[in-house]
Amino acid sequence: MAEVKHPALRVIDPYTPFEIAILIENVGVRKARLAILLSLMLGIRVCAFIAFGAMFYTVTITGIEGGFGVIRLLGALIFSLGFVLVIVGGAELFTGICLIVMAWADKKVWAVELLRNWAIVHIGKFIGSVVSAVLVYFSGTLSLGDSAVQSTAISISKGTALPFIDAFVRGMLRIVHVCLAVWKSFDAHHVAGKFIAIVLLVTAFVALDFEHSGANKYSIPVAMHAGSESVYVVRFIANLQPVTLGNIVGGSVLAAAVIFMICQRHPTKKDVA
Repeated sequence: MAEVKHPALRVIDPYTPFEIAILIENVGVRKARLAILLSLMLGIRVCAFIAFGAMFYTVTITGIEGGFGVIRLLGALIFSLGFVLVIVGGAELFTGICLIVMAWADKKVWAVELLRNWAIVHIGKFIGSVVSAVLVYFSGTLSLGDSAVQSTAISISKGTALPFIDAFVRGMLRIVHVCLAVWKSFDAHHVAGKFIAIVLLVTAFVALDFEHSGANKYSIPVAMHAGSESVYVVRFIANLQPVTLGNIVGGSVLAAAVIFMICQRHPTKKDVA
């Protein structure tokens, strides 16, 4: 796909889906060729942001009373703060990396560049999540409410103990929601528009209890520190394997590949270049 030519003074009208596809491909090329250290730092930063949203979520739902749906909605809305920071503030979200598949499919990046970026960012996310968990533990935040927050953190971690197929499918569904959030954030010309696009879709996947590998990289280590149980090490591995695979399949196939095929075959594709 060719570069988008921005019309003069285009501020209010959103981009067409085909223009967004071009923008995402061009961003994908830049992401795939970032320096190793920069990719690593951006990966660390993303999990720090997600951990901040997860921390806010944990404190918010602690001791809350009300209907099941209302509590999930409020918690999910609060959790979306992490994604707003990632997309608006700038970090290497794995969802964006999955969309690099579009640039690879259009032969703009090599497969080795794609895999290299995935690996580096995953290492950065792991470092960021573990460091965030350690800092939260030593900050004393878990002791708030007579250690009620700690109990909530442990309860959240226990919820990640899922059968392989459940975790895999939930990982797929989650990544599709966030890919759509990233997609729609390209459509917005202002921070307010990006905020609305991100919050609604992220709130939906969290409320529906879909699995997010980045959040789990934080929530399980936090419970590990709080509960000091070796079972969490096993749970960490058992959860991240299917969820990460689901994220890759969902982001690469259900999101990126489908969008790419639709845009490539659209009769007006050349008109948006």
